Order: sequence, then structure tokens, then C-alpha cells
Amino acid sequence: MASLPLALYLHIPFCQRKCPYCDFNTYAGQERLYDAYVQALSRAVREDGERRGHPRVRSLFLGGGTPTVLEPAHLRAIFAAVREGFRLQEDAEITSEANPGTVDQSRFQALRACGVNRLSMGVQSFDDEELRFLGRIHTAAEAEQAMQMARRAGFDNINLDLIFGLPGQRMATWQRTLDRAIALAPRHLSLYSLTVEPDTPLATWVARGQVAEPDPDLAADLYELAGERLAAAGYHQYEISNWAEGPLEADGLPRYACRHNLVYWRNEPYLGYGPGAHSYDGRRRWSTVRSVPTYIAAVERGETPIDFQENISPELEMGETMMLGLRLVGVGVSRQDFRRRFGRDVADVYQAELAELAARELLEITAERVRLTPAGRLLGNEVFAAFLPDEEGADMDAI
Repeated sequence: MASLPLALYLHIPFCQRKCPYCDFNTYAGQERLYDAYVQALSRAVREDGERRGHPRVRSLFLGGGTPTVLEPAHLRAIFAAVREGFRLQEDAEITSEANPGTVDQSRFQALRACGVNRLSMGVQSFDDEELRFLGRIHTAAEAEQAMQMARRAGFDNINLDLIFGLPGQRMATWQRTLDRAIALAPRHLSLYSLTVEPDTPLATWVARGQVAEPDPDLAADLYELAGERLAAAGYHQYEISNWAEGPLEADGLPRYACRHNLVYWRNEPYLGYGPGAHSYDGRRRWSTVRSVPTYIAAVERGETPIDFQENISPELEMGETMMLGLRLVGVGVSRQDFRRRFGRDVADVYQAELAELAARELLEITAERVRLTPAGRLLGNEVFAAFLPDEEGADMDAI
């Protein structure tokens, strides 16, 4: 595990306006912190990479928040620090998230000049009424214009994020969103069902009866429609929420699958930088403090602002490898890879769980792999829970 090239995640905790459904560690109206934060993040990345001996990196993901609220000079400073601390492989996948409401040609050009070769655009919908409900600051037309600007800047590998399952969402409206997304010919689409997260404005609206709670049956119908439309358009569903273009590669995944997220789904090592970012080395998981000012101050003092760490038991590592691997709906969990990693066959470790889930037609089990059935995709969380130890097998240490 430790010898694998790493995946890096860099968190930009700023937005122009925070969406009412979002529970990510992001903040609006913090422009005064941009300079200090970029300096702190750059220092943390550079110095940690140097301490680790300049490890090789196979993927880098700049997420948030909204990275494109930063100025081009900020972006250049961050990527310069990455290259000073780490060795990016020539074929590294380098992704930046982008919000259609905060992009312009200069930012796209700056990202390209920094080496970014993949964009993930938070479009969410191509219906203006839905965009207003979601609190987005762009219109459907502006999302299409952002795609055109990105292509002019030289981006080919572009993902579009879409959200479905809004209260009262109409099938026809969702179909139009899908059709407009497909017409833009992105290489990749990520589709997420709207969830009501605690301590968000959306949760307050639902609790007060101002907004209906999302209907899981409607969400299932919309999800099924999306699968049909995207398959007809030539996209391969390779993960529960993700579809990609391209022929299937030797690993059974489409060419434009997100290589960074595959690191998570394969339960492989990654390092995260920025407030609230998580890291994992195969035996231990940790995260940093969530407060931006606290993070900046700690880095300026030369400290690593760790908030908690978790030691991963072999039982938990096996369970998480199953839970995450099963999200890859096409390839699932390779029994050969599982034996190579743990020295045991998955059928020996999870005999009772596999038998029950197969009897319920939620899992398909072959000599080569274990994967979700179509019915299992709709009940994924129930399937995943079967593989986690009751006590999670972890020792939590607050720091």
C-alpha cells in the first residue's frame, strides 16, 4: 500500500454563496482570508511533501467549496507548492472543481497553465427554477456558456455534477436536464440524490413544513430514468453515482472514469490538505481542524493541525474495502485482489453475509468477483452495512 503513488486532495473552503443543502466545510464572505489561506495551504503541502521524501502522485483533486473563487495568482501559487513538495507523474489526473457562476476565461486558462487536465463543473440542473431552489448563483444558459469557455481553454475531460430528487421534481424536467447535459457531450457525469443534511437551511425548511421532504420513491424513478438515458447516449455506469465515456479499459472501467475517486473506492492511500481534509495510509486515518483561521494559525506556527485520528483494524480495513469496492457497479470487488491484499478469500471472510445478500438478489457472486445487482444498487447502503464490524474495529483518539 505505502509504495503506491499517492492521490492528493486540496481543499478550498470558500464559496461566493453557500447552497442551502450543503453541509461541506465551506464558508461564504471570507475574501479577507484568501491570501493568508493560500499561503498556509501552499506551505502545508510543500513542507509535508518534503518531509515524506517527495512521493510520487498519480492524481490531484482541487475541491471545495469553489476553487474558482480564487484569483489566477492564488491558483498558480498552490500548484507551484504541489510541484515543490511532490513528484507528479506525467500521466497524473489533475482535477479542479469549478462553479459556472464563478468562472471566466482567465481562470480556465490559469487552470490549464497550472496543469489541470480535468474539470468537474457543479451544474446541478439545467432548469432555472430548480437552480433557484438549490441556491445556485448561475443559470442554465450560464452553465452552457461555462462549458464553451472551458473547451476554448483546451479542456476536453469535463465532468458535470447533477442533483435529482428535489421535492416535487417532475420527470419531464429531469429528462430535459439530462438531455441538455448529454447535448454538451461531457466525458463524465456524476448524479447525486438530494439529501437533507442536519444543520442546513434545507433541514430547517423541511422541519418547519416550508418544503416537502424528498421522496425516495421519486428519487428511485428519476435514477432509473437517468440510467436509461445515459446508457442510450453511450455512457457506461461504473459507480453508483457516476457515468463515463470511452471504451472499457483492461481494468473493466471506462477510459474517462475519475481516476482520483477510484483511489477512494479501492480503499488506497491518499493525503488531504486544508481544513477538514481527510487522509489515509492503509492503517491510519486522520483529518485536520475544520476552522479556517485555526488551520492558518497552526500552519504558520509550523504545526500539523490534526483534529482526530483513527487506527484501522484488519477487520475494518476488509469491511471498508468491500463497502467501497461494491460501489463500482461494473467490476465490484475482485476476489483475486482481495486475496492478494488480505491473504483470505472474500467468501471465507463473509460467508454468511454473502449468502444472505445473494439469496435476496442484491449481490452477484462469481469465481472472479462480487458485485451489486441492479436491485442491490437501489439498496446499496443496506448492502454496505452488512460488511462493517459492529464496533467498526477502530480506536478513536481525539487530539
